[in-house]
Order: sequence, then structure tokens, then C-alpha cells
Amino acid sequence: MATERSLIGKVAIVSGSAKGIGAATCVELASRGALVIVNYPWPSEKSDAEDVLRRIEVTKGAAAAECRAVEADLSTLDGPQRLVDETVRLTGKHIDILINNAGVAIMRPLKEVDLRQWDTQLNLNARGMLLLTQAVLPHLAQDSRIVNVSSVGARQGYVGSSIYNGTKSMVESFTRCWALEFGRQYRCTVNAVEPGPTNTHGFNHSGPDFLEKIQPMLDATPMGSRLAEPSEIAHAIAFLCERRSGWITGACLPVDGGFFMP
Repeated sequence: MATERSLIGKVAIVSGSAKGIGAATCVELASRGALVIVNYPWPSEKSDAEDVLRRIEVTKGAAAAECRAVEADLSTLDGPQRLVDETVRLTGKHIDILINNAGVAIMRPLKEVDLRQWDTQLNLNARGMLLLTQAVLPHLAQDSRIVNVSSVGARQGYVGSSIYNGTKSMVESFTRCWALEFGRQYRCTVNAVEPGPTNTHGFNHSGPDFLEKIQPMLDATPMGSRLAEPSEIAHAIAFLCERRSGWITGACLPVDGGFFMP
């Protein structure tokens, strides 16, 4: 059955979308008709971003031919503004959907944490999404959608994830604050999704110690002892982007098969 083209005419930015959840989200939004901007941070990931565009073309979404890839490193001070400026230049339109997905996970016990690790994760996971959202505001359409990618780690502690989990708690705090700030001015909903362990390059390279410690929790997951697929997270993100989801804001939606139940 063909996907309903419910996002025709919408422009969407998906940060950090050359791989994993971000790439799957680009494909899902495009399949619903959105004009999607695929974001990659460095020239070395350009081929991955181009592969996402090819996957989008297969969906035959209404705006598939107009989707573009934009290089912008969101961990830098000027990267977020560059991504927005290029989006506006390429589309000539307002921005209807922002998916704050870009992030990095570095798993180390506290005794091994240094300031470089702190800066790397904070600059991308928290500061990058804050600056990107701020840059989008002058171009934000009415009745728009912002979805932030958090993690079950925002609610649950794991060995070696002090900084990563802390940044995801910031993501959820941003979500609630922005839902209050943007609701009436922009008619913009702001929500977050909380993926559990997901079959991405980043998760699969978290280190053997982390993966070993997480396995018992996977085995106890109600819906099955497995990782989520990126497409499953992307579907939840797209749900929050729909016009009919306009009465949901400030929410943090778990997408984890019951991996963590607070």
C-alpha cells in the first residue's frame, strides 16, 4: 500500500542524517511528500548523504527530486546557521519541520572522562541543536513541527554514559521549554522521541563493555530481545510531524519496545 502523501509542500531539515536514524527519517518524511534536506558534517560523509538521496528517490515522494544534501558541521559555531541559510537558498521557502537528530555517543566510565570528551558531546548534542533551532526561528512556518531525538538514557542511568545521558536530559528540557515558547507564536509543536538501543553504526561501536552490560536489558525487553531498526524510530518521528498530531506538544515519546518503563 502506498504511503499517504500527507506532508506535500512541507520543507524539512533533518540534522545528522547521512546515516542511522537521521537517514531513515529523511526517507520516511520524503515518502510522505516532504522536501527534505539531508545534512552531513564533513566531506567524507558526502557519499553517505548521496546514498540517502538515492533511497529517497526510490520512495517517489512528491518532492523527491527536489531533496538536497547540505554539508554543515553542527558541532561548530557557524555550522547550524550555514545549514539553515543553505536550506532557504535551495528551497526559497519557509521551514515547516525541523528534526534535531545530530548527536554523538562516547561511552567511558567517569574516571576516564576528560574535557575533550565533554566538549565533543556537549557541542554537538546540546549546543548544536540549540543554535540550529535558534537559526530556524526566523524562517519557521506557522503550524510547524520540531522533533528532538533524545534517548532512554535521559531517564535511565548506564555505566559509562554520564555525559551522553546528561546531554539527552538537556534535549528533553529544551523540548519542554520550547513547547511553551513556540506554541502560540508559531503554532509550532515541539516534541521528543526516546529511542532505546537501535541498530546504528554509533550504537554498534559503543564498545564491548557497554554492549555486554546492556544485553540483559535487551533480553528483558517485552517486544523482543533485539535492537530497534532506524525505520521504526523514523516512523514515530514522522507521526509527530503530521498535521493531525497538532495537539501533542512537550511530549517525550519512548520508542523502545518497552526496554525502559519509568
